[in-house]
Amino acid sequence: MPLLETISGPRDLRALSKRQLDQLAEEIRAFLITTVSKTGGHLGPNLGVVELSLGLHRVFDSPHDPIIFDTGHQSYVHKLLTGRVGQFGTLRQRDGISGYPSRRESEHDWVENSHASTSLSWAEGMAKGFRLRGETRTVVAVVGDGALTGGMAWEALNNIATQEDLRLVIVVNDNGRSYTPTVGGLANHLAGLRTDQRYEKTLDFIKRRLTELPVVGRPVYDLLHGFKTGVKDVIAPQGMFSDLGMKYLGPIDGHDIGAVISHLEQAKHFGGPVIVHCITRKGKGFRAAEEHEEDRFHAVGRINEFTGEPLSASVQATWTDAFADAMVKLGEEHPEVVALTAAMLHPVGLGRFAAAFPDRTFDVGIAEQHAVASAAGLAAAGLHPVVAVYATFINRAFDQVMMDVALHDKGVTFALDRAGITGTDGASHNGMWDLTLLGMVPTVEIAAPRDQTRMVEALARAVTVDDRPTVVRYSKERLPDEIPAIASRGAGVAQVDILRQFAGARVLVVGYGQFAGLGLAVADRLGREGLPVTVVDPLWCIPVSDELVDMAREHDYVVTIEDNLVSGGVGERLRARLINGGVPVPVLTHGIPQRFLEHGSRDEVLEEIGLTPRNVARHVLERVLGDSRDGTRQYA
Repeated sequence: MPLLETISGPRDLRALSKRQLDQLAEEIRAFLITTVSKTGGHLGPNLGVVELSLGLHRVFDSPHDPIIFDTGHQSYVHKLLTGRVGQFGTLRQRDGISGYPSRRESEHDWVENSHASTSLSWAEGMAKGFRLRGETRTVVAVVGDGALTGGMAWEALNNIATQEDLRLVIVVNDNGRSYTPTVGGLANHLAGLRTDQRYEKTLDFIKRRLTELPVVGRPVYDLLHGFKTGVKDVIAPQGMFSDLGMKYLGPIDGHDIGAVISHLEQAKHFGGPVIVHCITRKGKGFRAAEEHEEDRFHAVGRINEFTGEPLSASVQATWTDAFADAMVKLGEEHPEVVALTAAMLHPVGLGRFAAAFPDRTFDVGIAEQHAVASAAGLAAAGLHPVVAVYATFINRAFDQVMMDVALHDKGVTFALDRAGITGTDGASHNGMWDLTLLGMVPTVEIAAPRDQTRMVEALARAVTVDDRPTVVRYSKERLPDEIPAIASRGAGVAQVDILRQFAGARVLVVGYGQFAGLGLAVADRLGREGLPVTVVDPLWCIPVSDELVDMAREHDYVVTIEDNLVSGGVGERLRARLINGGVPVPVLTHGIPQRFLEHGSRDEVLEEIGLTPRNVARHVLERVLGDSRDGTRQYA
């Protein structure tokens, strides 16, 4: 029987020999390659942490000793070792297991937020809490895939270092990469310090005995201490940790299961905060991943498990492709345009811009707050920065958008990829908060283009017209076919494109961005029921324009459809404008509810929350027919 089939929980690992552990590591890699090739997911990071995960569960008593994964996508092996082998075929599928730790799935999963650089704060708080409760438990924080480039991690380290009796082990999974090679690179400054308590006791003994000697004792000790520090700084440039009072162990080969176990054992018994530095290789064991220099198969769709080739060829460009093309053209035409991203150069489509303009491209690592404040500085120096991140990650830098960019009237453009429902990565990755949050920023202008032509126009306007914060948000989906306007009203940020219009239409459907097409589909269904509809797209949806308010006044009902929270969305803002203007036009809002959504395909999630042509059209008909029956309004 394969060893993997015998593992129902971490305790099963403790009876295995070194040879069996090595065999189990091989089985896990083969299992991951076969399974994730079918489901898609974060393959490369997990191939790199097989031995590390085995060592963690061999040495520590999970869940009594919590293991906190910083970038939660590196937890697949952890899931296999905690009883979820049989469920792995459902990875990232509706009603299946999550691609990140999930408290609903297992008591071994303590923290499920999959945004990076937070684990050290979680771990510090938990270890401090257990200490206050008098519980002897060790908390382990697994930091990797570039998470130590985030400033929040260093805020936590600053506090951890002051607590000598905090039972906390920080495992640095150093694969030199996040999506791509890690920027800055903590690994360049790490080398070995011993954590064996006997070493510390010996140093204390020498200090006591030497300082007791008259006249010469203290100078001799100072000389020895200075020699130790000097050697440390030359051969082991990890002085930042020793200066903070933190103990450091490594670097060790993260694929040597014996070395991993022995060093984790030492760290566990030290009794205070310890850093264990493990060198790993992302994609290890899968040649196609190891040779894929762009991202080592950081995240894959369905692929051939032998060659790594995608099973379905990409036949249609994505919004990210359109952004990539537009940025290169803007860079050629406007030398003041510069680009920033937070460890996502290729995922957000800035690879081509970086190749064409390397001196104008800045990858700051997983540090969105720094990226935005740095962009404000670039703008102050006379440039026009474009900050490209996933929509969900701009949440982390809201204060900088507000206080560093907007307060200072700086012309910075935010390109937000993966806006709206993304689906399979689950609650933390849906880009459903950005418009609501950023809509609160004074002077901000937000565009949600419906097709590539509108994206190119929006980006061009954003970087050339207004010296103010601008946002262009777009989906991760395939680019839709061109959706031409039959007419327009207004100009600039006040322009409203009319996509469909019938004489005597009583219902105004407002669909923008990825949902402009959904608005047209709703209109088709309502038209078949004898209810004529006008469909419009306010390209610059924030602020709500006077033109859109005027068009709403001309109809009996307004229907808004948006790939964002209903709360704080365009529909609610339009309703407020109408109410404040004394216009009694009902606004039927359709968008994302204010709750965390379970993972599944985008279509499955949209069906669940009612954002489909059938559901929206039914809601509108029920409202119009209901008003007709009670005499409020006439249907026909």
